[in-house]
Amino acid sequence: MPDTMQLRDGQRFGRPETGWRLRLYTIIFEADTREGRLFDIVLLGFIVASVAVVIADSIESVHARFKTLFTVLEWIFTAAFTTEYIARLVCVRRPLRYARSFYGVIDLLAVLPTYFAILVPGMSALIDVRVLRLLRVFRIFKLAEYVDEFGALGQALYSSRRKILVFMMFVMLVVMVM
Repeated sequence: MPDTMQLRDGQRFGRPETGWRLRLYTIIFEADTREGRLFDIVLLGFIVASVAVVIADSIESVHARFKTLFTVLEWIFTAAFTTEYIARLVCVRRPLRYARSFYGVIDLLAVLPTYFAILVPGMSALIDVRVLRLLRVFRIFKLAEYVDEFGALGQALYSSRRKILVFMMFVMLVVMVM
């Protein structure tokens, strides 16, 4: 049985058969069409611009000077990413499967911090989680196959955790002695 990450989105989430949902699905999920490539380029531009705003906003002097602009831009990005997330849910036949997938969770985490910061004022520190929007680049560049390799690397590190801990402790002892 093939791994779910290797299955095409159409098989996992349910490609619509006809109508406007199929057209929307083709634009959003299939980058081999002209509209799909344009969608991916615009999405990539929004992701990069959004992350640039998050980084610039984290610098206190820049934040003080451009706070209003950053707030407006953040709401524009949040509205765009929310619209895209809803469009992805609407155009697939199994929206819950998409919402629980790796990219569905990343898409949701890309918009939730802004809404949480408004609803719960103490959660404004969570707003830096917006940098997770950068993970969406994996979808655009078709890097999903590397997610499996990342999992294998994580499993190898976990299996070797005792050896790594002994090595790190040895290095710390050497540093302390020197």
